[in-house]
Amino acid sequence: MSPISVDRLLDVKGLSCPLPILRTKKMLGEMQSGHVLEVIATDPGAWDDFAYFCKHTGHQLVEANKGEAELRFLIRCR
Repeated sequence: MSPISVDRLLDVKGLSCPLPILRTKKMLGEMQSGHVLEVIATDPGAWDDFAYFCKHTGHQLVEANKGEAELRFLIRCR
């Protein structure tokens, strides 16, 4: 499987809910359909928040990873 090409990166480390989702929503609104946004977060609640956000907005959560210190999400813009 080939690696996913990331078009933009959003670093929301250190921000708490709802700021990671709000900044993600804003950036996705500026992106073209099909482009991929990588989001790096540290808020533990972001794990559930991003899954819910993508399910209810039509964006595709391509990948989600939990590291020791941060969470990483790849979201394909609808």
